[in-house]
Amino acid sequence: MIRRALTLLLALMLGVALAACGDDSAEPGGETSDGGSSLETIAIEGDLGSDPEVTWDGELSADDVESKVIIEGDGDELETGDQVFAHIWIGNGTTQEKAYSTYDGSQPQLLTVDEKALSPLFLEGVEGQTIGSRVALTASAETAFGPQGNTSLGIGNKDSILTVIDIVSAIEDGPEGTENKAPGWVPGFQGDPAAPTGFDFAGVPEPTGKLQQATLIQGEGPVVEQGQTIAVDYLGQVFDAKKPFDESYTTNPASFAIGTGGVIKGWDQALVGKNVGSRVVLAIPPDLGYGKEGNKQAGIKGTDTLYFVVDILGAA
Repeated sequence: MIRRALTLLLALMLGVALAACGDDSAEPGGETSDGGSSLETIAIEGDLGSDPEVTWDGELSADDVESKVIIEGDGDELETGDQVFAHIWIGNGTTQEKAYSTYDGSQPQLLTVDEKALSPLFLEGVEGQTIGSRVALTASAETAFGPQGNTSLGIGNKDSILTVIDIVSAIEDGPEGTENKAPGWVPGFQGDPAAPTGFDFAGVPEPTGKLQQATLIQGEGPVVEQGQTIAVDYLGQVFDAKKPFDESYTTNPASFAIGTGGVIKGWDQALVGKNVGSRVVLAIPPDLGYGKEGNKQAGIKGTDTLYFVVDILGAA
């Protein structure tokens, strides 16, 4: 319920991963039709963290995936299973026009370094690379998106593409820091404390009608700033309910902009200013949750107080 709808790019990558299964043609090492490297015909300038400045030398010819490190970061090397925030720029090599950029909305994507989660194109751009790197990749539209190309990005099936990936930061596996004693209003956890399956409200006092927050683990990472994109694991449950209405511990961390109105007000107010690595428990009154209308799909009434445990795993 908290998670925003998948962005166009994330849906695009997941779809491509499925379409590319069993396709042995999507391998690194592409060349231009005259035998030269397709990336040698393109100038890519600018700093990591800003839209790349791309200068084309005519129409790009590309076939299989070819990659080149433009800026080499000095962070940790990424391995299978790691999760990272990355900014992604895509250009149409046939028209020499920008097709998509996460910099337009200032929201990086949360990527999992795994062949089941990413297409060969994006996997080539992150696996084995280091945090802080900018990597450029070329490929045919068919190699990148399948035989249909990607009309939603204005890329036909006969076009070529240039992709630039900025690997901004990694996210934590879980909360880490100094543990604090829970105040009396905080419910206990059911299941594994590291990945709770629900709250235990036995003995917990009635909600106060105000926003309450407690930091159970004080992280030592950067402070979350308004407008950043954060990655979290979380569980949400109505006060005194028997089971949660939403959680991410059994799937994958969620990511969204914080402090911008993209999530419920209680999250925006409570999570800005917290440190990455923290575990926070929130009690959110209706006016800072789903309001008088509640959320019928989730079984939340307009009078319900929402309790959340939130692990802040990363911010970018």
